Amino acid sequence: MTEGQNRRGVFIALEGGEGAGKSTQARLLADALRKRGLTVDVTREPGGTPGAEAIRSLLLDPPGEGWCAPAEALLFAAARSDHVAQRIKPALARGEWVISDRFLDSSRAYQGVAGELGDEAILALHEVGSGGFLPDMTLLIEVPDEEIAARLAERDGGESDAIGGRDASYHRAVAAGFRQFADEEPQRFVVIDGSGSAEEVHHRIMRALDALLRDLGE
Repeated sequence: MTEGQNRRGVFIALEGGEGAGKSTQARLLADALRKRGLTVDVTREPGGTPGAEAIRSLLLDPPGEGWCAPAEALLFAAARSDHVAQRIKPALARGEWVISDRFLDSSRAYQGVAGELGDEAILALHEVGSGGFLPDMTLLIEVPDEEIAARLAERDGGESDAIGGRDASYHRAVAAGFRQFADEEPQRFVVIDGSGSAEEVHHRIMRALDALLRDLGE
């Protein structure tokens, strides 16, 4: 740990729809921050702890007919509660940077907006499960529909999990939800143009982090 990392760490969440490139960008961002001498923990939702990974399996490959919308939201909130308590907050307390591939805003967009449970219900679950804990910065990666379709075809080969495989209208609602949150909370969200190569998107993300890194003296 470098000098100056005895302060609380920084929590960055990457959000966006299917095929936005979040996992790739999380890895590239972590590599760039480590080159600056920072300790970085890359994680994901649902998942990140043994308990949350077990819930991930239940969500993405559900038993029987699958989950109703309220049960799905409860499972996501339970996984996130464990993730925050067991992994994210301890890493931040050690002064690490935490980068999560998805966090609360995915539940807000997928279950709250597209699943029609409403934002109030999702935020209430998050308050109970995780004390309303939020990232320091949320990077929303937006990619044009036609580019997303090509990426998903290459990535999934026609196969998808229980949530990613939902119909186009569901995923349009998800995208609209993310954009609404970003418009309403500009102090936390930064919208990143996700089109083009992975390196091009990475450079946009690093530019978005410039001010935060300067403020922290990194």
